[in-house]
Amino acid sequence: MHTQLTRSSVLDRNTRETRIHLELNLDGSGNCAIDTGIGFFDHMLTLMAVHGYFDLTVRAQGDLHVDFHHTVEDVGIVLGDAFDQALGDRAGIRRYGHASVPMDETLATVAVDLSRRPFLAFNVPPPQDPASHAFTIQLAKEFFRAFAVRAGATLHINVACGENMHHMIEAIFKATARALDAAVSPEERARGVVSSKGVL
Repeated sequence: MHTQLTRSSVLDRNTRETRIHLELNLDGSGNCAIDTGIGFFDHMLTLMAVHGYFDLTVRAQGDLHVDFHHTVEDVGIVLGDAFDQALGDRAGIRRYGHASVPMDETLATVAVDLSRRPFLAFNVPPPQDPASHAFTIQLAKEFFRAFAVRAGATLHINVACGENMHHMIEAIFKATARALDAAVSPEERARGVVSSKGVL
């Protein structure tokens, strides 16, 4: 479902591995209700909503007895689809967004182009404490890869420095949220889509 007035979408995805219900409003205020069965992932999605000013509801049931991968990747797929639907033809948006977010010793920088050309560049140094976390940098990468592909986004994620995995992943989610907030924001000077080709 998509309406230009509210720029919102409601999606369900049911597979043999996961069942996901997701609601997104790009013009929200950061209200969210997240339950994926993975506490750390819930925290990251909450941060994404709060710092992007998106209203977001996610209810996910997955085969967590296997591992977190299917649930995390499939939520990325559905969230990407939700952004794509909510954006419609992408006319009148800024299209590009960029943000740098520090968290203690970590600095994450994210740039996004809502170009309909999916690509993920993920340059993150190995954390110093990988064994202490069930939610890994690799899981974060799979989430953002799925999101970028389905949202039609060119997404560059770079962590210049960092040691603590929690700090690194959290800074990435916050920076992505702020970059997306900028990219989906209305551009008053735009006449249609922001492209010299006249179409994305």
